[in-house]
Amino acid sequence: MTTVIVAIVVAIVSLALGGVASYFITKKVLEKRLGDAKIIADKTIKDAEAKASTIKNESVLAAKEEALKLRNEAEEECKERRNEINKMEARILERQEILDKKNDLLDKKLESIDAAKEELENKKQELESTKQDILKEKEKINKELEKVAGLSREEAKKQVVDSIIDDARKEAGNIVRTIEEEAREEGEKKARNIVTLAIQKCATDQTADVTVTTVSLPTEEMKGRIIGREGRNIRAIENATGVDLIVDDTPDAVTLSSFDPIRREVARLTLEKLITDGRIHPARVEDIVEKVKKDIEKTIKEAGENASFEAGVYNLHPEMVKILGRLKYRTSYGQNVLKHSLETSYIAGLLAGELGANVAIAKRGGLLHDIGKALDFEMEGTHVSIGVDVAKKYKESPEVIHCIEAHHGGVEFKSIEAILVQVADAISSARPGARRESLDAYVKRLEKLEEIANSFKGVDSSFAIQAGREIRIAVKPEEVDDASMVILAKEIARKIESELEYPGQIKVNIIRETRATDVAS
Repeated sequence: MTTVIVAIVVAIVSLALGGVASYFITKKVLEKRLGDAKIIADKTIKDAEAKASTIKNESVLAAKEEALKLRNEAEEECKERRNEINKMEARILERQEILDKKNDLLDKKLESIDAAKEELENKKQELESTKQDILKEKEKINKELEKVAGLSREEAKKQVVDSIIDDARKEAGNIVRTIEEEAREEGEKKARNIVTLAIQKCATDQTADVTVTTVSLPTEEMKGRIIGREGRNIRAIENATGVDLIVDDTPDAVTLSSFDPIRREVARLTLEKLITDGRIHPARVEDIVEKVKKDIEKTIKEAGENASFEAGVYNLHPEMVKILGRLKYRTSYGQNVLKHSLETSYIAGLLAGELGANVAIAKRGGLLHDIGKALDFEMEGTHVSIGVDVAKKYKESPEVIHCIEAHHGGVEFKSIEAILVQVADAISSARPGARRESLDAYVKRLEKLEEIANSFKGVDSSFAIQAGREIRIAVKPEEVDDASMVILAKEIARKIESELEYPGQIKVNIIRETRATDVAS
């Protein structure tokens, strides 16, 4: 029993000692594992902090790069805006200078008008005083004549005037008719021969050029690219070319609008090149415009040189050749002015050869007669006055300058060559198909033609026929006799010349018909 108890005690003590030893061993192992875990945790924390620091630095760097990019874009946009503002200011200053010059010129004209008005008023007062003296003397003489003749002044005046008018009208009508018939037969025969010989030698293009103002687009989406973001591209095109670019509902097309045909041509070529290239942005627009302008200048110079060569007109000043070439892009009533100038030069030279005049002067005057139309968009005055100034500036001969000055009849003709240039100009512009005019202008011209004819006493009715080249007038036979018809036709023709602008000639044809009726019962 005792042995069993001892064994049990020994076992218990052994178990206790084993548990204590196991406890201390387990504790040591746990403490070691805890230390290792702490080291691993510290390392993990340090690695995480390092990684977080790296990510933070990368984020800050990316943010700085993005901010720098946005800043550069903003500066570039500000620079473009400043350039646009500077260009707008330059245009405004240029317009202001033009307005100032016009105001100065207007002030000078007003001063001269005031001076002339004052001088006219003084002369008017002098004439009024002289008129009063003459009237008094005339009244005195009339009273003495009334006493001698036994008639009042008005009765005597009416009798004399009526008698003189009737006799003079009949005699003048008969004389005019005879002279006109003889002159018409002889003159028409000679003129027909000369003009026919001249024109049959002149082979010219019978079509009239039209300035293109519409540009076709490959797709409707191209309109958005032309406009650009917030309208940047379209503004760049308008500022660089000086034209208005109209983008409307017209399918696959945009419209160019400008008073200057050369600007319009530059804009057209620029837009076509941009569409073909596909890169449309303000910087590209400016590059293309500069290249196109150089190409246009080269084309203008070549056109002027070719025209002078074809017309056989040499030794023109280089600047005059360039100005002549600009007429390639100028039209008048749909007729290309450069081709019209060549036609005029051909016809004037051939007419001069037939009539024994100076062919060189006639051809040179015909080629340069409309040279002012190349600059009338940029300078004040008519194309005639501008052409005269240009010709004087580049040392043209007085004979050629006179041809330019007189080709619209503004001054008295001093040479046969000037007359031939005017005739050739009229032939070229008045031939069928050469020029066009709007329907409104055409109708108004015909209405004005009939209105002028109907304004004369004795006219019953009038009709404009042959597109306004003839006016047919029916007169009242009891008011207009055969002799008076000739005088009436001339008076109507003179009034048409003074009040109406028209190409070529207008034939005035008067018809007088007498009818007698009776009834048999």
